[in-house]
Amino acid sequence: MAQHKSAIKRIRTNERRAKRNVAEKSTMKTLLKKVRSSEKQETAASLLKETVSFLDKLAGKKVIHANKAANLKSKLTKFVSKLK
Repeated sequence: MAQHKSAIKRIRTNERRAKRNVAEKSTMKTLLKKVRSSEKQETAASLLKETVSFLDKLAGKKVIHANKAANLKSKLTKFVSKLK
């Protein structure tokens, strides 16, 4: 168990950040599913724009790795471009 005041505070902040990260990853997965389940290109393109922005934010906050965000964006863009 932590003894120092700063260590106790660090434990609290880590727990808060972990909860926030889980929530943001869940939102990311939901957005990815929405893009992949859309059947019209116009709908998918608008959802793609929102999803790409969100992925960039998560990569900027280091919730996900920057390369993972790039890979997801690439795959989604390829998927949307193939839709008719």
